[in-house]
Amino acid sequence: MAKLTARAEDYSKWYNELVVKADLAENSSVRGCMVIKPYGYAIWEKMRDEMDKKFKETGHQNAYFPLFVPKSMFEAEEKNAEGFAKECAIVTHYRLKTDPEKPGKLIVDPDAKLEEELVVRPTSEAIIWSTYKNWIQSYRDLPILINQWANVVRWEMRTRLFLRTAEFLWQEGHTAHATREEAVEEAERMLEVYATFAEEFMAMPVFRGIKSPSERFAGAEETYCIEALMQDGKALQAGTSHFLGQSFPKAFDVKFTNKEGKLEYPWASSWGTSTRLMGALIMTHSDDLGLVLPPSLAPIQVVIVPIFKGEDQLAAISEMASEIQNRLRAKGISVKYDDDTQNKPGWKFAEYELKGVPLRLAIGQRDLENKTVELARRDNLTKETVPVGGLDVYIEELLKIIQKDMYNKALKFKEEHITKVDSYEEFKTVLAEKGGFILAHWDGTAEEEEQIKQETKATIRCIPLNNKQEAGVSLISGKASAQRVVFAKAY
Repeated sequence: MAKLTARAEDYSKWYNELVVKADLAENSSVRGCMVIKPYGYAIWEKMRDEMDKKFKETGHQNAYFPLFVPKSMFEAEEKNAEGFAKECAIVTHYRLKTDPEKPGKLIVDPDAKLEEELVVRPTSEAIIWSTYKNWIQSYRDLPILINQWANVVRWEMRTRLFLRTAEFLWQEGHTAHATREEAVEEAERMLEVYATFAEEFMAMPVFRGIKSPSERFAGAEETYCIEALMQDGKALQAGTSHFLGQSFPKAFDVKFTNKEGKLEYPWASSWGTSTRLMGALIMTHSDDLGLVLPPSLAPIQVVIVPIFKGEDQLAAISEMASEIQNRLRAKGISVKYDDDTQNKPGWKFAEYELKGVPLRLAIGQRDLENKTVELARRDNLTKETVPVGGLDVYIEELLKIIQKDMYNKALKFKEEHITKVDSYEEFKTVLAEKGGFILAHWDGTAEEEEQIKQETKATIRCIPLNNKQEAGVSLISGKASAQRVVFAKAY
């Protein structure tokens, strides 16, 4: 099995190789689009199921809305339309026909031009709020708490598997409320749902914050975000939640009668995460041997590998393995017993390390005699011999320990890569030599923000929620600043 490029040698190449070699995804024959393979999709399903459970616990329901948005409808909210215009794919015709000059070749039928062009959704606010117009008449119809699991298309020119593709999978929540306060509360609540999921299931610590005005979602009054730190010192936006105000209700003339009998526009929020979380999961924990998956998201939590000579030994080992497997499954632990005879144990060990299986049990003839197994942890590569008696209880607790250890390791890395700076020169030095999150003063202007971005490629990742007030002067203009904000280079 060919080794991965070392992270220290070429982080980008390491990432691309890992995604492909671990059978997570591959580039498709469609430019900028990916095929998510079964193992990669199994991880995404676990993410999806956990998030979906959290959405439903907070009162949301799933629905589905069309992939296509009439161009005039998409244009209704001007800021949103302008923000996504450069990434939009457009459907102009509804039929192909055979080229009369080249049999077997299809061409666009010029007589099948659509009366109105359709935008392939880059996001669904327009189509959803045009629908909400039919759903909302009275305050009794509110709140509306809807989420959809879908695909979207954003015509990216530079793509990378999971991190940035022309088509990707995501969820998008869209809610309507009777008051501004309720909509803001919703946006903040969903941000915390994302942050909790990232930290408790992905074992990935995050900054919770709000975006600067220039980094807000197009059409939002406020964008909340969670920002994570990857092992190469770059940030990755892992989820966003937006307070949309009344811009979309006004654009689609959605009104409701309040308790006093007066007509009002409802207040809106939207929030989303995507298969970009797969990239975040990979880059937060994995190493030069392959994936390192937190147990809560691993499709296979335990793999059992027999080490044997001859069919008789394999049969005896299989009997012990079956008993272990049944006990673990009874505790809700996913287990695979790999008794395939085509590959040797050494190959299997490397394969399951590459795929990030949290625990590997090896059973040989001596283990049969001693009623033990060799247990190997993927996260720290340690091994120990463990008695079969009580093994299910031991593994159940060990998986919890691994989950916690992975979070603490990532948290330690994040904290070690948070640096306060007080000058622009120091800012540039830290960015070049250390990377990570940089806490610095900013004068609040788009001009200074843009200059820093152009000169250093670093952007304001967020203004932390409940940020500590700390007087200082901004990096370039020298104007007074009351708080530090979080800068980083980012994916």
